[in-house]
Amino acid sequence: MTTVALEGEWERHRPAVFGVAYRLLGGVADAEDVVQEVWLRASSADLSAVRDLRAWLVTVAARLSYNVLKSARVRRECYVGPWLPEPLLTGPDAAEPVLVDESVGTAMLIVMEELTPPERVAFVLHDVFDVPFDQIAEVLDRSPAATRKLASRARQRVAETRERPLVPRAEHDRVLAAFRVATEAGDLDALIKVLHPEAVYIADGGGKALAARKLVCGAARVAALLVGVEKRRVGPVKAVEVNGEPGLVTYGASGEVLRIDTFEIAGGRVVSVRRQSNPEKLQHIGHT
Repeated sequence: MTTVALEGEWERHRPAVFGVAYRLLGGVADAEDVVQEVWLRASSADLSAVRDLRAWLVTVAARLSYNVLKSARVRRECYVGPWLPEPLLTGPDAAEPVLVDESVGTAMLIVMEELTPPERVAFVLHDVFDVPFDQIAEVLDRSPAATRKLASRARQRVAETRERPLVPRAEHDRVLAAFRVATEAGDLDALIKVLHPEAVYIADGGGKALAARKLVCGAARVAALLVGVEKRRVGPVKAVEVNGEPGLVTYGASGEVLRIDTFEIAGGRVVSVRRQSNPEKLQHIGHT
């Protein structure tokens, strides 16, 4: 394959390469590092015998991500407060093209964070990218049968996030609009009505930003916290698409991103508010 031909194929398959790395690592910067390394390996390799370039690229990305995952788990054990994935803008504001489906949603990434690295690789490669188990077995250095069991266990864990029916986009937008109006108005009663009685607030400050280090549970407590934070806001709030779902980004006085909120909605109410405010996980978003 000539360099020109490879460059053309690379641009076509790059979203898949980034997609597998992001799903496995939950971080944009780490995924971008993997993408760069995959390109370097592809551009220096003899690909004449490769029949399916996309599968080859995705498999290389998974192998590199697997190595990162194994070391990342040690760092995660020392993480301050709740962990949330780096938010990925996937709508018109997206800087990075990515294959979007429910496997890139925030809720799914949180569940996959609880899987072991081998389970995560087996599930993402097989169930999302249709890579055969014999190829996945080579990545994990396991037998195809063992790899199939890993994917099955992961699938059972992931199935829990799919118990609730998908919320139509129109309903998601309606609930989020009501949430935003109540929050910005400081209307505690209206906000409590938008929140599910057992609503949960999850904040990831990573020890680098002011954030609750434990889950806040219950509509009244969550509403009081949100209204209190809102009173101190000095920059604008913008509706964005985050990980394939509607979300909100809040900017500071100088246009810097302070936080990005994603939501789980069910039954016409907000079930959970996930607030990412760790500056290290927001630096790829840019300014307003």
